[in-house]
Amino acid sequence: MSARFSFVPLAALALSATAAFAPVQASDRQFFDSIEGQWQGPGEIVAGKYKGTKFVCNLAGDSLTSKSEGITLDGNCRVGVFSQKMSATITRKGKTYTGQFLDGAKGEGLDVVSGRVERDNVVIGINRKALDGAMVARLTNPETMNITISVKVGETMVPVIGMTLKRDLDQIATGSVR
Repeated sequence: MSARFSFVPLAALALSATAAFAPVQASDRQFFDSIEGQWQGPGEIVAGKYKGTKFVCNLAGDSLTSKSEGITLDGNCRVGVFSQKMSATITRKGKTYTGQFLDGAKGEGLDVVSGRVERDNVVIGINRKALDGAMVARLTNPETMNITISVKVGETMVPVIGMTLKRDLDQIATGSVR
């Protein structure tokens, strides 16, 4: 492994979808508000060249405060001593979502090309050149979020990365102590 570990090629293999998604639901704002805050947890690359690689991510989610619905994520993921900055912006545009991971497909990242929010999950279509796939983030309870990243191989979506993030309860303000 090189001194500069990069999740971008791995994410590029894992994230993108061109399938049309359902129109934006009224619950979008509620979902994005529910995933605000500090998240941390392990993940693993489950397919491809780096299969078996385990990593840990620390991310902070902040729902957009403007008239747009969506979220920004910032943080890092690390493998051993190597760390990679992670960032994403996902914004409602009309009946779908747009945005980018890192600096988008024109740089080293990925473009958000579509999206759908349901009560407890979000499905985001992501693209980088000829690579298509999807990221699904599902809240299994208020403190646990499972993320699966898949790529399209032929007509089949193949899972490539899986993560389970937990809320970092040490970062939550709890009020005064008496």
